[in-house]
Amino acid sequence: MRKKLIAGNWKSNLLLSEAISLANSIAAQPISTHYELAVFPPEAFITSVASICNTQVFTGAQNCSMYAEGAFTGETTARQLQSAGVQMVLTGHSERRQLFGETNSVIQQKVNKILEAGLTPVFCCGEMLPARQANQQNQVVLQQLQESLFHLTESDFGKVIIAYEPVWAIGTGVVASPAEAEAMHAFIRNEVAQKYSTTTAQTLRILYGGSVKPDNAQELFSCNNVDGALVGGASLKVADFLGIAHSINQ
Repeated sequence: MRKKLIAGNWKSNLLLSEAISLANSIAAQPISTHYELAVFPPEAFITSVASICNTQVFTGAQNCSMYAEGAFTGETTARQLQSAGVQMVLTGHSERRQLFGETNSVIQQKVNKILEAGLTPVFCCGEMLPARQANQQNQVVLQQLQESLFHLTESDFGKVIIAYEPVWAIGTGVVASPAEAEAMHAFIRNEVAQKYSTTTAQTLRILYGGSVKPDNAQELFSCNNVDGALVGGASLKVADFLGIAHSINQ
C-alpha cells in the first residue's frame, strides 16, 4: 500500500527563527504509521531545519541547479543539497515555470541531477486555467511527463514522486473537486503504466497540490489515486499542516 506523504512548501516565507520554531513543532509530533511528513524550507535555512528534522521528517529543497558543479554563481547543485542533509527536491513547480521560465527540457536536466545525487525528485505538473476550460488538461500534463520524466529508466522513474498541481488552484482558495483530482491522478497513473509497467504505476505516489486545507483534505485523501498533498500556505501554520496530516487517520 502506498503510504501518504504530506509535504510543506514554505516558499520564500519565514525568517530563520520562525523556520526553526515551525520545524521544532512539526518534528515533535509522534511518528505515524499512516503517513510521512516532509518540509521544503527556503534554501538558507536548510541546514538548520535538517538538523531538527533528522529522520522524523524529510527535509527537501525547493529548487536545484541543472548543472553538476562549476562556475555558476548563485546556483546550488543537487550534490551540495545532499551534503547539507536534503532528501527530496522539488522540480517543475508552476512558479518556477511561470516566473523563471523553466522549460520541460530544463526540468528534465534537473531531474537527472537530483537522481544522480541520490535524492528524490518531487516532480510538479499541472495545467493553467485556459487549458482546463478547453478540456486540454490531460494533453498538457502528458506533455510535461513525456518531456521531463519519460526519458528515465523504469528503475529511476520508480524513485520519483509526482505532485499534480492545477495552476488555477494554487494560492487562490479554489481547490479541484475530489472528482477532478482523482480523474487526473488516475490519468497520470495509467500513462505511467503504459510507459513502464503496472507495478511501477501502482507504487508511484501522486500528491495533490492546490489550496489544500484541513477542511478539504479528508475528502481529497479518500480518493484512490491521491497519495497525499503538496501544501503551500497551510504548511506555514503548524496546526493547519498537522491538521491536514491527521485527517488521514479519520
